[in-house]
Amino acid sequence: MEMEQKMQTINYTDYMNLVSKLVENRKTTGSDQSEKLIEFTKLNQQRMNRLNKTIQLTDEEVTQINQLNEPKNLLVIGEAWCGDCAQILPILNKIVEASNGILTLEIISREASPELIETYGNNGVISIPKVLIRDNTNEKLLATWGSRPKPALDILKKWKENQETITHEQFEQELHLWYAKDKGKAIIQEILECLKTV
Repeated sequence: MEMEQKMQTINYTDYMNLVSKLVENRKTTGSDQSEKLIEFTKLNQQRMNRLNKTIQLTDEEVTQINQLNEPKNLLVIGEAWCGDCAQILPILNKIVEASNGILTLEIISREASPELIETYGNNGVISIPKVLIRDNTNEKLLATWGSRPKPALDILKKWKENQETITHEQFEQELHLWYAKDKGKAIIQEILECLKTV
């Protein structure tokens, strides 16, 4: 599947710098500049800073990454206010750093690229983050992943089926507690499985 080349993407370092500037200026990405999303962006900066320091790959995971021999690009569709993006992007960055240049990571705003999320969303659902795994020319789509690892999707499904008894706040609390306990393991495993199959 061929992909468009003209896209405004940034690398992970620039993304972290962007989030810092947004927090300083009490802003977020996208057109919705509500207080709620601005607060989420501030919380997400804290999450990413913590994960950048604490996420560790095992020797076995590094070995699996080093066995990848075809260069690939991970293009992530996301937004600064998205809690799942904050939980997932630092882990993707650790995988890319361990790849010794075989993998690259780019991030693009969902709002700035509506055609991407419409094309590669899940059956009309535009949940983020969405990871597009592309060849090294960035022209051919090899696989997609997202918006969450399976255990997190199960938590979402449980909430959607029980919204009369589980509030959105309770869902968010359970989801982020799961992320904290899992320490990125499910994400690493699913992404590595994806990379090995393409």
